[in-house]
Amino acid sequence: MALTPAVTAWLKGELGSTVDLADLETRYQRLGTARAVALEVLRERLADLRSQPATLTVTGVVGLGTGENIKAYERQIEALENGDNPAPDDPTDPDGSSPGGIGMLQLVERPRR
Repeated sequence: MALTPAVTAWLKGELGSTVDLADLETRYQRLGTARAVALEVLRERLADLRSQPATLTVTGVVGLGTGENIKAYERQIEALENGDNPAPDDPTDPDGSSPGGIGMLQLVERPRR
């Protein structure tokens, strides 16, 4: 299964335009969906950030903090896990509606005893 232009564009939108397309292609063939590829890449980036010090300060010169970046990655991962921002290759229901859409429920009166 090869990356389509729509899936590639979606992945670039989620991961940034500097991603390695060959790496994305390999991951897509292994994982099968764009959402799984994006989640794997984002989790790797989050793990890399967490393995480094959250703040670095050189008194009077510079201060660097990655706490907000960590929170941003966590929010983006949560949104992808919840199905926000549908990917072009997300499975759809048999009636063609996307997952997580508004459904319809019909209430029927129960017969009295």
